[in-house]
Amino acid sequence: METVFINTPLGTAKIKGDEEGISVISILQEGEITKNIPLELKEAVKQLNEYFEGNRTHFTFTLNPKGTDFQQKVWKLLLNIPHGKTISYLELSKQLGDVKAIRAVASANGKNPLWIVVPCHRVIGSDGSLTGYAGGLWRKKWLLDHENPIKQQSLF
Repeated sequence: METVFINTPLGTAKIKGDEEGISVISILQEGEITKNIPLELKEAVKQLNEYFEGNRTHFTFTLNPKGTDFQQKVWKLLLNIPHGKTISYLELSKQLGDVKAIRAVASANGKNPLWIVVPCHRVIGSDGSLTGYAGGLWRKKWLLDHENPIKQQSLF
């Protein structure tokens, strides 16, 4: 398993993976930036950089997250949320076929090991609020603003 650290506008991203795919992308406050990127991680690094530059709306590298069967189901559903769109935890539970699973869905969402790529930041409260986000609500807001197709122009 290879690990690299790259700089992003939101902090240092840690990327772990091997020839079977990327298993972890997480955000840290800081870390030693990796200078030599292993071959297995080059495409993930390239695509994440393109995302932050505003030149990529979906990812095509191989994912290999580790989790329970239920978590895997939730993470697969997250992959269907289009760039620039949001969905509520309740709606996600309905897509799973069990509205009572809302807490389990929220828990699986919070354990998502593939930051940004499996877009858990696109899940919001039913009232439109930015509820819970492992990376901090300020990062969730930044990501949603970054993905907003209608960029707000400053008046000042």
